[in-house]
Amino acid sequence: MAAGRDLRGMLFLLVALVGLFVVWRDLRYDFSFASDLHQTELARRKEVVTTTLTSIAVQMQTETVTEVVQIKQGQTPAERASAAFVILTRNKDLKGLRETLAQLEDRFNRRYNYPYVFLNNEPFSDDFKARIKSVVSGECHFGLIPNEHWSYPDYINQTRAAEARKDMIERKIIYGGKESYHHMCRYESGFFYRHPLMDQFKWYWRVEPDVKFACDIDYDPFMFMQKNGKKYGFTISIKEVAETIPTLWNTTMRFMKENKHLIPEKNLMDFVTDSKGGYNRCHFWSNFEIGDLDFLRSEQYSAYFDYLDRAGGFFYERWGDAPVHSLGVTMFLNKNEVHWFDDIGYFHGPLWNCPKGEANKKCWCLEEDSIETRNKGWSCTLNFVALPAPDA
Repeated sequence: MAAGRDLRGMLFLLVALVGLFVVWRDLRYDFSFASDLHQTELARRKEVVTTTLTSIAVQMQTETVTEVVQIKQGQTPAERASAAFVILTRNKDLKGLRETLAQLEDRFNRRYNYPYVFLNNEPFSDDFKARIKSVVSGECHFGLIPNEHWSYPDYINQTRAAEARKDMIERKIIYGGKESYHHMCRYESGFFYRHPLMDQFKWYWRVEPDVKFACDIDYDPFMFMQKNGKKYGFTISIKEVAETIPTLWNTTMRFMKENKHLIPEKNLMDFVTDSKGGYNRCHFWSNFEIGDLDFLRSEQYSAYFDYLDRAGGFFYERWGDAPVHSLGVTMFLNKNEVHWFDDIGYFHGPLWNCPKGEANKKCWCLEEDSIETRNKGWSCTLNFVALPAPDA
Protein backbone atom coordinates (compact mmCIF):
# COMPACT_ATOMS: atom_id res chain seq x y z
CA MET A 1 0.00 0.00 0.00
CA ALA A 2 2.82 2.37 0.93
CA ALA A 3 4.62 1.51 -2.29
CA GLY A 4 1.48 2.38 -4.24
CA ARG A 5 1.22 5.73 -2.50
CA ASP A 6 4.91 6.42 -3.23
CA LEU A 7 4.42 5.61 -6.89
CA ARG A 8 1.34 7.81 -7.15
CA GLY A 9 3.21 10.58 -5.34
CA MET A 10 6.11 10.36 -7.78
CA LEU A 11 3.72 10.46 -10.75
CA PHE A 12 1.96 13.48 -9.30
CA LEU A 13 5.26 15.24 -8.69
CA LEU A 14 6.28 14.60 -12.29
CA VAL A 15 3.00 16.06 -13.61
CA ALA A 16 3.38 19.03 -11.25
CA LEU A 17 6.89 19.73 -12.49
CA VAL A 18 5.70 19.64 -16.10
CA GLY A 19 2.91 22.04 -15.17
CA LEU A 20 5.36 24.42 -13.51
CA PHE A 21 7.54 24.33 -16.61
CA VAL A 22 4.55 25.42 -18.72
CA VAL A 23 3.86 28.26 -16.27
CA TRP A 24 7.52 29.32 -16.41
CA ARG A 25 7.57 29.13 -20.20
CA ASP A 26 4.55 31.44 -20.46
CA LEU A 27 5.94 33.82 -17.87
CA ARG A 28 9.28 34.26 -19.60
CA TYR A 29 7.63 35.93 -22.58
CA ASP A 30 6.16 38.68 -20.44
CA PHE A 31 9.09 39.02 -18.03
CA SER A 32 11.38 39.48 -21.03
CA PHE A 33 9.36 42.57 -21.82
CA ALA A 34 8.87 43.58 -18.19
CA SER A 35 9.50 47.23 -18.86
CA ASP A 36 6.23 47.31 -20.75
CA LEU A 37 4.17 45.63 -18.04
CA HIS A 38 2.33 47.27 -15.19
CA GLN A 39 3.62 46.17 -11.79
CA THR A 40 0.26 44.84 -10.71
CA GLU A 41 0.31 42.45 -13.65
CA LEU A 42 3.75 41.18 -12.67
CA ALA A 43 2.49 40.61 -9.16
CA ARG A 44 -0.49 38.68 -10.52
CA ARG A 45 1.78 36.44 -12.57
CA LYS A 46 4.03 35.78 -9.57
CA GLU A 47 0.95 34.88 -7.57
CA VAL A 48 0.14 32.21 -10.16
CA VAL A 49 3.43 30.48 -9.43
CA THR A 50 3.00 30.83 -5.65
CA THR A 51 -0.51 29.41 -5.80
CA THR A 52 0.66 26.50 -7.94
CA LEU A 53 3.44 25.62 -5.51
CA THR A 54 1.06 25.78 -2.56
CA SER A 55 -1.41 23.53 -4.35
CA ILE A 56 1.30 20.96 -5.03
CA ALA A 57 2.39 20.96 -1.40
CA VAL A 58 -1.16 20.32 -0.23
CA GLN A 59 -1.73 17.56 -2.77
CA MET A 60 1.52 15.81 -1.87
CA GLN A 61 0.30 15.48 1.71
CA THR A 62 -2.77 13.46 0.70
CA GLU A 63 -2.69 9.68 0.57
CA THR A 64 -4.09 9.28 -2.92
CA VAL A 65 -4.30 11.13 -6.18
CA THR A 66 -7.75 10.53 -7.62
CA GLU A 67 -7.31 11.97 -11.10
CA VAL A 68 -4.88 14.00 -13.17
CA VAL A 69 -6.52 16.01 -15.94
CA GLN A 70 -4.01 16.74 -18.70
CA ILE A 71 -4.60 19.96 -20.60
CA LYS A 72 -2.37 20.24 -23.61
CA GLN A 73 -0.66 23.59 -24.07
CA GLY A 74 -1.89 25.14 -27.33
CA GLN A 75 -4.70 22.62 -27.74
CA THR A 76 -7.07 23.83 -30.45
CA PRO A 77 -10.65 24.39 -29.23
CA ALA A 78 -13.33 22.24 -30.81
CA GLU A 79 -15.05 25.31 -32.28
CA ARG A 80 -12.95 27.75 -34.24
CA ALA A 81 -13.63 30.29 -36.97
CA SER A 82 -12.11 30.34 -40.45
CA ALA A 83 -9.78 33.16 -39.48
CA ALA A 84 -6.22 34.44 -39.44
CA PHE A 85 -4.10 37.29 -38.17
CA VAL A 86 -2.85 39.38 -41.09
CA ILE A 87 0.32 41.42 -40.75
CA LEU A 88 1.89 43.74 -43.31
CA THR A 89 5.53 43.94 -42.26
CA ARG A 90 9.17 43.93 -43.33
CA ASN A 91 12.32 42.11 -42.31
CA LYS A 92 13.55 45.15 -40.38
CA ASP A 93 10.45 45.03 -38.15
CA LEU A 94 11.51 41.70 -36.63
CA LYS A 95 12.28 42.82 -33.06
CA GLY A 96 9.15 44.90 -32.56
CA LEU A 97 6.99 42.29 -34.24
CA ARG A 98 8.29 39.44 -32.09
CA GLU A 99 7.54 41.43 -28.94
CA THR A 100 4.01 42.09 -30.17
CA LEU A 101 3.43 38.47 -31.13
CA ALA A 102 4.73 37.20 -27.78
CA GLN A 103 2.15 39.36 -26.04
CA LEU A 104 -0.62 38.36 -28.42
CA GLU A 105 0.18 34.70 -27.93
CA ASP A 106 0.30 35.04 -24.15
CA ARG A 107 -2.91 37.03 -23.95
CA PHE A 108 -4.92 35.04 -26.46
CA ASN A 109 -3.61 32.84 -29.21
CA ARG A 110 -1.67 30.19 -27.27
CA ARG A 111 -5.13 28.88 -26.32
CA TYR A 112 -6.56 29.03 -29.86
CA ASN A 113 -3.66 28.60 -32.30
CA TYR A 114 -5.08 30.75 -35.08
CA PRO A 115 -2.77 31.01 -38.12
CA TYR A 116 -0.81 34.05 -39.23
CA VAL A 117 -0.44 35.58 -42.68
CA PHE A 118 2.64 37.82 -43.09
CA LEU A 119 2.77 40.00 -46.19
CA ASN A 120 5.68 41.99 -47.60
CA ASN A 121 6.49 43.76 -50.85
CA GLU A 122 9.97 42.22 -50.58
CA PRO A 123 10.86 38.56 -49.86
CA PHE A 124 11.05 37.58 -46.19
CA SER A 125 14.46 36.30 -45.10
CA ASP A 126 14.87 32.77 -43.76
CA ASP A 127 16.02 34.28 -40.45
CA PHE A 128 12.84 36.36 -40.21
CA LYS A 129 10.67 33.32 -40.85
CA ALA A 130 12.49 31.16 -38.31
CA ARG A 131 12.42 33.77 -35.56
CA ILE A 132 8.74 34.51 -36.10
CA LYS A 133 7.83 30.83 -36.00
CA SER A 134 9.67 30.47 -32.71
CA VAL A 135 7.27 32.77 -30.83
CA VAL A 136 3.86 31.80 -32.24
CA SER A 137 1.62 28.76 -31.84
CA GLY A 138 -0.35 29.04 -35.07
CA GLU A 139 0.69 28.06 -38.57
CA CYS A 140 2.64 30.76 -40.42
CA HIS A 141 2.10 31.80 -44.04
CA PHE A 142 4.59 34.20 -45.65
CA GLY A 143 3.46 35.99 -48.80
CA LEU A 144 5.03 38.29 -51.38
CA ILE A 145 2.80 41.14 -52.52
CA PRO A 146 2.22 41.14 -56.29
CA ASN A 147 3.93 44.05 -58.01
CA GLU A 148 0.64 45.27 -59.50
CA HIS A 149 -0.68 45.79 -55.96
CA TRP A 150 2.32 47.85 -54.85
CA SER A 151 2.98 50.13 -57.81
CA TYR A 152 1.41 52.95 -59.77
CA PRO A 153 -1.60 52.05 -61.92
CA ASP A 154 -1.46 53.41 -65.45
CA TYR A 155 -4.08 56.07 -64.71
CA ILE A 156 -1.87 57.79 -62.13
CA ASN A 157 0.39 60.65 -63.26
CA GLN A 158 3.64 59.83 -61.47
CA THR A 159 5.08 63.32 -62.06
CA ARG A 160 2.06 64.85 -60.38
CA ALA A 161 2.35 62.32 -57.55
CA ALA A 162 6.03 63.23 -56.98
CA GLU A 163 5.19 66.94 -56.95
CA ALA A 164 2.40 66.28 -54.47
CA ARG A 165 4.78 64.47 -52.13
CA LYS A 166 7.23 67.35 -52.32
CA ASP A 167 4.45 69.78 -51.49
CA MET A 168 3.34 67.66 -48.53
CA ILE A 169 6.90 67.65 -47.18
CA GLU A 170 6.97 71.44 -47.36
CA ARG A 171 3.60 71.64 -45.57
CA LYS A 172 4.78 69.08 -43.00
CA ILE A 173 1.91 66.69 -43.60
CA ILE A 174 2.63 63.55 -41.61
CA TYR A 175 4.04 60.75 -43.81
CA GLY A 176 3.00 62.76 -46.88
CA GLY A 177 6.47 62.69 -48.39
CA LYS A 178 7.04 58.94 -47.97
CA GLU A 179 6.33 57.21 -51.27
CA SER A 180 6.12 53.77 -49.62
CA TYR A 181 3.50 55.04 -47.19
CA HIS A 182 1.20 55.99 -50.06
CA HIS A 183 1.55 52.50 -51.51
CA MET A 184 0.91 50.98 -48.08
CA CYS A 185 -2.31 52.97 -47.57
CA ARG A 186 -3.58 51.96 -51.00
CA TYR A 187 -2.65 48.31 -50.41
CA GLU A 188 -4.35 48.12 -47.01
CA SER A 189 -7.41 49.89 -48.41
CA GLY A 190 -8.05 47.62 -51.33
CA PHE A 191 -5.65 44.73 -51.83
CA PHE A 192 -4.50 42.84 -48.74
CA TYR A 193 -7.65 40.73 -48.71
CA ARG A 194 -7.10 39.81 -52.37
CA HIS A 195 -3.79 38.07 -51.69
CA PRO A 196 -4.11 34.34 -52.52
CA LEU A 197 -3.07 33.43 -48.97
CA MET A 198 -6.22 35.12 -47.68
CA ASP A 199 -8.59 33.20 -49.96
CA GLN A 200 -9.02 30.35 -47.47
CA PHE A 201 -10.24 32.60 -44.65
CA LYS A 202 -13.50 34.40 -43.81
CA TRP A 203 -12.25 36.52 -40.89
CA TYR A 204 -9.12 38.60 -40.32
CA TRP A 205 -7.50 40.33 -37.37
CA ARG A 206 -5.04 43.01 -38.36
CA VAL A 207 -1.87 43.31 -36.29
CA GLU A 208 1.11 45.64 -36.61
CA PRO A 209 4.65 45.56 -35.20
CA ASP A 210 5.25 47.33 -31.87
CA VAL A 211 1.65 47.33 -30.69
CA LYS A 212 0.79 46.03 -27.21
CA PHE A 213 -1.91 43.78 -25.83
CA ALA A 214 -2.45 44.51 -22.14
CA CYS A 215 -5.30 42.20 -21.10
CA ASP A 216 -6.11 38.52 -21.00
CA ILE A 217 -8.61 37.75 -23.77
CA ASP A 218 -10.51 34.79 -22.34
CA TYR A 219 -12.92 34.32 -25.25
CA ASP A 220 -12.65 34.07 -29.03
CA PRO A 221 -13.32 37.45 -30.71
CA PHE A 222 -13.69 35.76 -34.09
CA MET A 223 -16.44 33.49 -32.82
CA PHE A 224 -18.04 36.42 -31.03
CA MET A 225 -18.24 38.29 -34.34
CA GLN A 226 -19.53 35.25 -36.19
CA LYS A 227 -22.23 34.35 -33.67
CA ASN A 228 -23.48 37.91 -33.20
CA GLY A 229 -23.77 39.01 -36.81
CA LYS A 230 -20.88 41.49 -36.60
CA LYS A 231 -18.84 42.40 -39.65
CA TYR A 232 -16.33 44.94 -38.32
CA GLY A 233 -14.70 45.43 -34.93
CA PHE A 234 -12.41 48.16 -33.60
CA THR A 235 -10.72 49.34 -30.41
CA ILE A 236 -9.87 53.00 -31.08
CA SER A 237 -11.60 55.68 -33.13
CA ILE A 238 -10.17 59.15 -33.65
CA LYS A 239 -10.34 62.18 -35.94
CA GLU A 240 -8.23 62.21 -39.09
CA VAL A 241 -5.73 64.95 -39.91
CA ALA A 242 -7.73 67.18 -42.26
CA GLU A 243 -4.74 68.05 -44.49
CA THR A 244 -4.30 64.40 -45.52
CA ILE A 245 -7.79 64.01 -47.03
CA PRO A 246 -8.92 67.34 -48.55
CA THR A 247 -11.11 65.73 -51.25
CA LEU A 248 -11.94 62.32 -49.76
CA TRP A 249 -15.36 63.30 -48.44
CA ASN A 250 -16.51 65.00 -51.63
CA THR A 251 -15.28 62.04 -53.66
CA THR A 252 -17.25 59.72 -51.39
CA MET A 253 -20.37 61.86 -51.74
CA ARG A 254 -20.08 61.66 -55.53
CA PHE A 255 -19.77 57.89 -55.32
CA MET A 256 -22.89 57.66 -53.18
CA LYS A 257 -24.84 59.88 -55.55
CA GLU A 258 -23.79 57.85 -58.59
CA ASN A 259 -24.35 54.46 -56.89
CA LYS A 260 -27.54 54.88 -54.88
CA HIS A 261 -28.49 51.27 -55.58
CA LEU A 262 -25.52 50.11 -53.49
CA ILE A 263 -26.31 52.19 -50.40
CA PRO A 264 -28.54 50.54 -47.76
CA GLU A 265 -31.32 52.57 -46.19
CA LYS A 266 -29.94 52.01 -42.69
CA ASN A 267 -26.25 52.63 -42.20
CA LEU A 268 -23.78 54.43 -39.93
CA MET A 269 -23.23 57.64 -41.86
CA ASP A 270 -24.35 59.69 -38.86
CA PHE A 271 -21.11 58.61 -37.16
CA VAL A 272 -18.98 60.43 -39.74
CA THR A 273 -21.25 63.38 -40.63
CA ASP A 274 -21.15 66.76 -38.90
CA SER A 275 -24.09 69.10 -38.33
CA LYS A 276 -23.56 70.77 -41.70
CA GLY A 277 -23.45 67.57 -43.71
CA GLY A 278 -19.67 67.51 -44.00
CA TYR A 279 -17.10 65.04 -42.76
CA ASN A 280 -16.39 65.24 -39.03
CA ARG A 281 -13.14 63.30 -39.67
CA CYS A 282 -14.10 60.42 -37.34
CA HIS A 283 -12.70 57.05 -38.32
CA PHE A 284 -11.89 53.66 -36.85
CA TRP A 285 -8.15 53.31 -36.34
CA SER A 286 -7.42 50.44 -38.68
CA ASN A 287 -4.12 49.28 -37.18
CA PHE A 288 -6.45 47.12 -35.07
CA GLU A 289 -9.48 45.72 -36.79
CA ILE A 290 -11.26 42.39 -36.78
CA GLY A 291 -13.44 42.00 -39.81
CA ASP A 292 -15.43 39.88 -42.18
CA LEU A 293 -13.43 39.39 -45.36
CA ASP A 294 -16.65 38.84 -47.29
CA PHE A 295 -17.53 42.46 -46.57
CA LEU A 296 -14.30 43.70 -48.14
CA ARG A 297 -14.80 41.32 -51.06
CA SER A 298 -18.38 42.52 -51.60
CA GLU A 299 -19.63 44.31 -54.71
CA GLN A 300 -20.35 47.44 -52.67
CA TYR A 301 -16.94 47.86 -51.05
CA SER A 302 -15.08 46.83 -54.21
CA ALA A 303 -16.95 49.45 -56.21
CA TYR A 304 -16.17 52.10 -53.60
CA PHE A 305 -12.45 51.30 -53.49
CA ASP A 306 -12.16 51.23 -57.28
CA TYR A 307 -13.88 54.62 -57.46
CA LEU A 308 -11.45 56.11 -54.95
CA ASP A 309 -8.47 54.52 -56.65
CA ARG A 310 -9.40 56.09 -59.97
CA ALA A 311 -9.72 59.49 -58.27
CA GLY A 312 -6.02 59.37 -57.39
CA GLY A 313 -6.14 60.53 -53.79
CA PHE A 314 -3.89 57.77 -52.53
CA PHE A 315 -1.05 59.44 -54.48
CA TYR A 316 -2.07 63.06 -55.09
CA GLU A 317 -3.13 63.45 -51.46
CA ARG A 318 -2.40 61.15 -48.52
CA TRP A 319 -5.60 59.20 -48.11
CA GLY A 320 -5.15 56.67 -45.33
CA ASP A 321 -6.64 53.20 -45.17
CA ALA A 322 -8.29 54.07 -41.83
CA PRO A 323 -10.70 56.71 -43.17
CA VAL A 324 -11.24 54.69 -46.35
CA HIS A 325 -12.18 51.55 -44.42
CA SER A 326 -14.28 53.62 -42.04
CA LEU A 327 -16.25 55.39 -44.74
CA GLY A 328 -16.87 52.05 -46.39
CA VAL A 329 -18.05 50.54 -43.10
CA THR A 330 -20.31 53.45 -42.23
CA MET A 331 -21.75 53.60 -45.75
CA PHE A 332 -22.62 49.92 -46.09
CA LEU A 333 -23.10 48.61 -42.52
CA ASN A 334 -25.37 49.52 -39.64
CA LYS A 335 -24.52 49.86 -35.96
CA ASN A 336 -25.61 46.33 -35.12
CA GLU A 337 -22.91 45.05 -37.49
CA VAL A 338 -20.04 47.05 -35.93
CA HIS A 339 -18.53 46.33 -32.52
CA TRP A 340 -16.30 48.27 -30.13
CA PHE A 341 -13.98 45.84 -28.34
CA ASP A 342 -13.93 47.85 -25.13
CA ASP A 343 -12.62 44.79 -23.25
CA ILE A 344 -9.40 44.40 -25.29
CA GLY A 345 -6.50 46.37 -23.89
CA TYR A 346 -4.61 47.69 -26.90
CA PHE A 347 -1.86 50.24 -27.47
CA HIS A 348 -0.63 51.76 -30.69
CA GLY A 349 1.59 54.73 -29.95
CA PRO A 350 0.54 57.10 -28.57
CA LEU A 351 -3.01 55.87 -27.86
CA TRP A 352 -4.61 53.32 -25.54
CA ASN A 353 -7.87 51.43 -25.49
CA CYS A 354 -8.07 50.17 -21.91
CA PRO A 355 -11.00 48.32 -20.29
CA LYS A 356 -12.86 49.86 -17.37
CA GLY A 357 -14.09 48.56 -14.05
CA GLU A 358 -14.12 44.82 -13.40
CA ALA A 359 -12.67 44.06 -16.84
CA ASN A 360 -9.51 46.00 -15.97
CA LYS A 361 -8.50 43.37 -13.40
CA LYS A 362 -7.25 41.25 -16.30
CA CYS A 363 -5.04 44.10 -17.57
CA TRP A 364 -1.86 45.99 -16.86
CA CYS A 365 -2.97 49.21 -18.58
CA LEU A 366 -4.51 52.06 -16.60
CA GLU A 367 -8.12 52.72 -17.49
CA GLU A 368 -7.66 56.49 -17.16
CA ASP A 369 -5.14 56.33 -20.04
CA SER A 370 -7.80 55.11 -22.50
CA ILE A 371 -8.25 57.66 -25.28
CA GLU A 372 -11.99 58.20 -24.78
CA THR A 373 -11.16 59.20 -21.18
CA ARG A 374 -7.87 61.05 -21.59
CA ASN A 375 -8.42 62.62 -25.03
CA LYS A 376 -12.19 63.09 -25.36
CA GLY A 377 -11.79 65.85 -27.93
CA TRP A 378 -9.76 63.59 -30.23
CA SER A 379 -11.69 60.38 -29.66
CA CYS A 380 -14.89 59.48 -31.52
CA THR A 381 -15.65 56.27 -29.62
CA LEU A 382 -18.31 57.66 -27.30
CA ASN A 383 -20.02 59.20 -30.35
CA PHE A 384 -20.29 55.69 -31.75
CA VAL A 385 -21.67 54.34 -28.48
CA ALA A 386 -24.32 57.06 -28.34
CA LEU A 387 -25.73 56.29 -31.79
CA PRO A 388 -29.04 54.38 -31.71
CA ALA A 389 -29.23 50.89 -33.10
CA PRO A 390 -31.28 50.69 -36.32
CA ASP A 391 -34.12 48.82 -34.66
CA ALA A 392 -34.44 51.37 -31.82
